[in-house]
Amino acid sequence: MIGKLNHVAIVVPDLAAASKVYRDTLGGDVSEPHTLPEHGVTTVFVNLPNTKIELLHPYGDGSPIAKFLENNPSGGMHHVCYEVDDILAARDKLQSEGARVLGDGNPKIGAHGKPVLFLHPKDFCGTLVELEQV
Repeated sequence: MIGKLNHVAIVVPDLAAASKVYRDTLGGDVSEPHTLPEHGVTTVFVNLPNTKIELLHPYGDGSPIAKFLENNPSGGMHHVCYEVDDILAARDKLQSEGARVLGDGNPKIGAHGKPVLFLHPKDFCGTLVELEQV
């Protein structure tokens, strides 16, 4: 059901500093920041030959990653994102097997302008999983 690894997301306390590390120290192709108010984050993507790294920083008072950063002040890995062909079929199959979809269970439009869902980390070896329809 899952396809390619789309990205690994890392929460960072300072988006400009993290972008500089990935761009200047590691030589990565780093995008401009993109704010997603409906998700409560500002993102930067580091484009790699085989996947992406998503740098995440809280945006607004209700940011869902603010607590993560409070508990991990230096930042850290937040989630992995896998591609799926049909997000609704994937959701239905996963739910039928007991997996929990976070939120109201309906896809939202993610940072790439495509539908996404998040799956409960307790159902996936302690890892928050994002599914993105391609």
